[in-house]
Amino acid sequence: MSMVTALADVPSSPHAAGDGPHPHVGMPRLDTDGKTVSFFEFWPSWLVYIPVAVQWLGLSLRHGSLTVPLCANPALPLSGMVGVSKSLPMALAGSHAQALIAPFVRRQRAAGLGAEAEADTALAQARAAGLDLPLVAKPDIGCRGAGVRLIRDIAQLRAYVGAFPDDAAYLLQELVPWEGEAGIFYVRRPGQARGEVFSMTLKYAPYVLGDGVRNLRQLIQNDPRASQIAHIYFARHRERLDEVLAEGEPMRLVFSGSHCRGSVFRDGRAHISEALVSAIDRLFADLPGMHYSRLDVRFRDIEALRAGRDFRVIEINGASSEATHIWDRNGTLGELYRTLFFQYRTLFEIGADQRRQGAKPPRLRDLLRAWRHERALTRNYPSTD
Repeated sequence: MSMVTALADVPSSPHAAGDGPHPHVGMPRLDTDGKTVSFFEFWPSWLVYIPVAVQWLGLSLRHGSLTVPLCANPALPLSGMVGVSKSLPMALAGSHAQALIAPFVRRQRAAGLGAEAEADTALAQARAAGLDLPLVAKPDIGCRGAGVRLIRDIAQLRAYVGAFPDDAAYLLQELVPWEGEAGIFYVRRPGQARGEVFSMTLKYAPYVLGDGVRNLRQLIQNDPRASQIAHIYFARHRERLDEVLAEGEPMRLVFSGSHCRGSVFRDGRAHISEALVSAIDRLFADLPGMHYSRLDVRFRDIEALRAGRDFRVIEINGASSEATHIWDRNGTLGELYRTLFFQYRTLFEIGADQRRQGAKPPRLRDLLRAWRHERALTRNYPSTD
């Protein structure tokens, strides 16, 4: 039985937890009828973004600057386009916003310190802040889920920091105990009290379901979606590929909610409500200097999220944010480019508004330097969970 076939009958109500283990608790039922992926879903990013690059050049001519969109979020260097600390916007949050952000600590990996001592020191820092295992470890600089791992015990933390580059920073963040995950894209123009949630994506972790006969390798190979990026799962589960899962046993293939790691993205715009927009408005009112962002959140259940409650922010993204509903399997190429063009046109317009209020567009060489720095770090991060 493939993942998509198996999940069609999985209950999604948060009240069904006592019925036995099942994935996607609190999420709307994962509809698996019809096609598995859109024809462009796993195209290389560079190919998808060629028309966006052309649009960027055109908008640059119109606004007289290649980098004016990097003024959109004054709170962040380069508006959070690249090479920017994940912890910075969360650390700037006021008391209301802080209460909605999953607690974390930031630590600089000490050069020359052994993995055991580094891990022990990091865990002591986390415990002093009221956190404890299990925790989520992630690089402070990075994108697309690079280097994100679930840390269950001290041995895993030692392995993580042992593979982490010296003098780079990482976060240890509370593991939010809710399965529901979403990406919420928010824009608010300078001077306006109310913004717009123009995109919401529901993120479903990929699972396979055991049948007592086939091993994990075969389950992945025979799954219509997982087989599209089997190399990722084979590398991550190399020690378990010959294991035969018991009949009905679900196995989550990745922890990170990143599309490029295999998470299933569904268009969640139908669940955007007035109550949710009001809650996000209040959150961003307590995030000074943030006007263009995608929040990655965990939530208890979809009804609570629609009511604007029982969610926790696990990441605040800046100018490089993507409205990830475009990766829904039923998305069209036309919708993809309408969304991306709207995104970057809006980013330019907000940046131009900020420039009129005195913001100075950064130099292009600053952008390139930050991009090279992030790229160099990412190549040396531990593997993604």
